Amino acid sequence: MFEFIKKSRGILGMNARNLEYIRPFNRVSAKRLADNKLLSKRVLKKNDIAVPALISQIKSLEDLDGFDWQKLPDSFVLKPNRGFGGEGIVVVYGRKKRRDDAWVKADGSIITINDLKNHTRNILDGSYSLSGIPDIAFFEERLKLLKLFKPYAYKGIPDIRIIVFNKMPIMAMLRLPTKESHGKANLAQGAIGVGIDLASGVTTTAVLGKQKIIEYVPGTRLLLSGIKIPYWMDILNIAVRSQEISNLGFLGVDVAIDKERGPVILELNARPGLAIQVANLDGLKGRLKKAAGIKIKTVKKGIRVGMDLFGGEIEEELEEISGKKVIGAIEKVRLIGKDGKEIEIEAKIDTGADWSSIDNALAQQLGYGSALEEFEKLNISYDDLKNTNRDERRKLYEKIPDIISAIPVKSSHGYTYRPMINIEFVMDNITTSTKMTIVDRSHMQYPMIIGKVNLKKFLIDTSK
Repeated sequence: MFEFIKKSRGILGMNARNLEYIRPFNRVSAKRLADNKLLSKRVLKKNDIAVPALISQIKSLEDLDGFDWQKLPDSFVLKPNRGFGGEGIVVVYGRKKRRDDAWVKADGSIITINDLKNHTRNILDGSYSLSGIPDIAFFEERLKLLKLFKPYAYKGIPDIRIIVFNKMPIMAMLRLPTKESHGKANLAQGAIGVGIDLASGVTTTAVLGKQKIIEYVPGTRLLLSGIKIPYWMDILNIAVRSQEISNLGFLGVDVAIDKERGPVILELNARPGLAIQVANLDGLKGRLKKAAGIKIKTVKKGIRVGMDLFGGEIEEELEEISGKKVIGAIEKVRLIGKDGKEIEIEAKIDTGADWSSIDNALAQQLGYGSALEEFEKLNISYDDLKNTNRDERRKLYEKIPDIISAIPVKSSHGYTYRPMINIEFVMDNITTSTKMTIVDRSHMQYPMIIGKVNLKKFLIDTSK
């Protein structure tokens, strides 16, 4: 499967990534910011981007000797400041009962103060740093697991990797900790990566490690596709904002969702790994080339363009399976009136209404003004018609051009009759010829509603 994707979708390799995107678009100063986790967190926090709270840090052997381990909270994360690939990270879940010198890690094993000292010493020596140079160890808060992810993640906190380029989200992946990854959301260590459709924030294809395509959480029948990621627009927003703040032209942004705080940035990556391509069954190279020539001035526009260019996989699958178009709660509609006059408006999709209807003023603009005037002159009440059948009603209106009938409608003012016309409208490239009622909607936000009778060719996604 991986080889097929590689050949057909333009998989971006490490050398191409480094030569074509990291070197030209990531300045040395920007890469230094991303490589220094403590500095990048300070900069992000200063710009009102949420990051995990810093508990403490150890910069030297002298700091290590004088560090008060008893002041550490029951749960925390120990990290190397210049670590890469998830190496050197220790996640501590709670204190060991009846011991004041030990904690419990994500995999259930015990870690003592002596273990933490030894690990911190290794961090200071540079065992986990990018170039093996001496490093800083720091402790930060352990984020709380969102209930949605509890069945999918083993012990640790899942995160979302967003590739950002030219102020646009290019590709996204949900990373789920497993037993094999020891509760860490790292694919190189055996975590699960699940592609995310940029337009909807819904998961698609899953990969175990870096290459094995899977459908379910290992050992369960829990599907990995179809998970709706909460706070999706907020996640895209802070990811793209982080590019602006960091001045990194090409980067990976790792975002976690805390149960109480919502989206929080874990770190910035100046050299993001490329397994995200397999999880999305698509290559980065084509997407990056498509995004390179577009001028983006604002974060909001960048997000919208990225979603439009690189999203829609879920929607396309639904349309292919069902044979129906997926529409949102509000849709653009082109109405075709008399003499071919066309007006484009936004319409509300209303599954609670049987019939579609348009506002009086809109009907007049479409050429039905005189017909409405003649209808009003009839001044027929509901009581006058309640005992008449449809054919008898039609005879009352057949002398009025364009009015084909009238239907009873109940409102807070009692029952009334609304005039009905034949009209065409185009929505999502589908032309519909239909009967439509005319009513005063001047006090409403939208001049048109589309009811059930005209929604048979569509599926409605209320999140759109």
